[in-house]
Amino acid sequence: MSQISNEQVKHVANLARLAITEEEAEKFTKQLDAIITFAEQLNELDTSNVEPTYHVLDMKNVLREDIPQKGLPLEEVLKNAPEHQDGQIRVPSILGE
Repeated sequence: MSQISNEQVKHVANLARLAITEEEAEKFTKQLDAIITFAEQLNELDTSNVEPTYHVLDMKNVLREDIPQKGLPLEEVLKNAPEHQDGQIRVPSILGE
Protein backbone atom coordinates (compact mmCIF):
# COMPACT_ATOMS: atom_id res chain seq x y z
CA MET A 1 0.00 0.00 0.00
CA SER A 2 1.32 3.42 -0.97
CA GLN A 3 1.90 5.88 1.86
CA ILE A 4 1.57 8.91 -0.41
CA SER A 5 -0.93 9.45 -3.17
CA ASN A 6 -0.59 10.98 -6.59
CA GLU A 7 -2.98 13.75 -5.50
CA GLN A 8 -0.80 14.57 -2.49
CA VAL A 9 2.26 14.89 -4.72
CA LYS A 10 0.35 17.21 -7.05
CA HIS A 11 -0.89 19.23 -4.08
CA VAL A 12 2.63 19.70 -2.68
CA ALA A 13 3.92 20.60 -6.15
CA ASN A 14 1.16 23.20 -6.42
CA LEU A 15 2.03 24.65 -3.00
CA ALA A 16 5.68 24.87 -4.10
CA ARG A 17 4.56 26.54 -7.34
CA LEU A 18 6.00 23.69 -9.41
CA ALA A 19 4.40 22.69 -12.68
CA ILE A 20 4.71 18.92 -13.04
CA THR A 21 3.33 16.61 -15.68
CA GLU A 22 1.27 13.49 -14.98
CA GLU A 23 4.33 11.33 -15.71
CA GLU A 24 6.45 13.34 -13.26
CA ALA A 25 3.73 13.06 -10.62
CA GLU A 26 3.74 9.27 -10.99
CA LYS A 27 7.54 9.17 -10.85
CA PHE A 28 7.67 11.40 -7.76
CA THR A 29 4.91 9.41 -6.06
CA LYS A 30 6.96 6.22 -6.40
CA GLN A 31 10.18 7.93 -5.29
CA LEU A 32 8.60 9.64 -2.29
CA ASP A 33 6.82 6.43 -1.29
CA ALA A 34 10.18 4.61 -1.30
CA ILE A 35 11.73 7.37 0.83
CA ILE A 36 8.86 7.30 3.33
CA THR A 37 8.98 3.50 3.54
CA PHE A 38 12.72 3.60 4.18
CA ALA A 39 12.32 6.29 6.86
CA GLU A 40 9.54 4.31 8.55
CA GLN A 41 12.08 1.56 9.26
CA LEU A 42 13.50 3.85 11.94
CA ASN A 43 10.28 3.35 13.95
CA GLU A 44 11.20 -0.31 14.29
CA LEU A 45 14.37 0.48 16.24
CA ASP A 46 14.37 0.19 20.03
CA THR A 47 15.58 3.59 21.20
CA SER A 48 14.40 3.32 24.81
CA ASN A 49 17.99 3.19 26.15
CA VAL A 50 19.37 5.87 23.82
CA GLU A 51 20.00 9.25 25.40
CA PRO A 52 18.47 12.13 23.41
CA THR A 53 20.96 14.34 21.61
CA TYR A 54 20.73 17.84 20.22
CA HIS A 55 23.59 17.39 17.77
CA VAL A 56 25.24 14.39 16.13
CA LEU A 57 28.73 15.62 17.02
CA ASP A 58 30.04 16.20 20.53
CA MET A 59 30.71 19.91 20.16
CA LYS A 60 32.73 21.96 22.61
CA ASN A 61 33.06 25.71 22.99
CA VAL A 62 36.40 26.55 21.40
CA LEU A 63 36.55 30.15 22.60
CA ARG A 64 39.08 31.27 25.16
CA GLU A 65 38.02 32.13 28.69
CA ASP A 66 36.78 35.71 28.97
CA ILE A 67 39.25 37.38 31.31
CA PRO A 68 39.00 41.14 31.85
CA GLN A 69 42.20 43.00 30.99
CA LYS A 70 43.25 46.61 31.28
CA GLY A 71 42.59 48.52 28.04
CA LEU A 72 44.66 51.14 26.30
CA PRO A 73 45.26 54.46 28.07
CA LEU A 74 42.74 57.13 27.00
CA GLU A 75 45.48 59.45 25.73
CA GLU A 76 46.84 56.76 23.40
CA VAL A 77 43.39 56.04 21.99
CA LEU A 78 42.54 59.71 21.44
CA LYS A 79 45.84 60.50 19.72
CA ASN A 80 44.76 58.22 16.84
CA ALA A 81 41.29 59.75 16.52
CA PRO A 82 40.86 62.46 13.84
CA GLU A 83 38.60 64.45 16.20
CA HIS A 84 37.87 64.15 19.89
CA GLN A 85 36.10 66.18 22.54
CA ASP A 86 35.74 65.73 26.31
CA GLY A 87 37.57 62.39 26.25
CA GLN A 88 35.38 60.90 23.51
CA ILE A 89 35.89 60.31 19.80
CA ARG A 90 33.75 62.60 17.63
CA VAL A 91 32.12 61.10 14.56
CA PRO A 92 29.94 62.67 11.86
CA SER A 93 26.25 62.80 12.65
CA ILE A 94 24.17 60.31 10.68
CA LEU A 95 20.74 61.28 11.99
CA GLY A 96 20.68 64.83 10.74
CA GLU A 97 20.40 68.10 12.63
